[in-house]
Amino acid sequence: MTAAQVRAVAMSLPRTSEHLIYDHIKFRVGKIVYVSISPDESTLGFGFPKEERAALVASEPAKFAMPRLSDQRFHWVHARMAMLTPDEMRELVTDAWRMVVPKKVAAAHLSPRES
Repeated sequence: MTAAQVRAVAMSLPRTSEHLIYDHIKFRVGKIVYVSISPDESTLGFGFPKEERAALVASEPAKFAMPRLSDQRFHWVHARMAMLTPDEMRELVTDAWRMVVPKKVAAAHLSPRES
């Protein structure tokens, strides 16, 4: 996966804006970041339910990792971009976005595609 591929998915989602913060590319809705790309473009950080992330990391520890200890209070997990398929990346980015937008916005955007 490349930053350009992630950008294409994230920027297609309503209310998303892109920001460069401390050399990290961040995608957010309002002030809430839902996806971040490391400066070397090797790691994708994304919003993910806290109660499910240990299982995700345990299921594929070569692909997924817990965030640093200071960030574990947030709904956040990391993935190695080189190991993600395009479909996995699209699902992770879309699900992270869905966590931060109003349900009506997500439903309006996703309904035509999921019907």
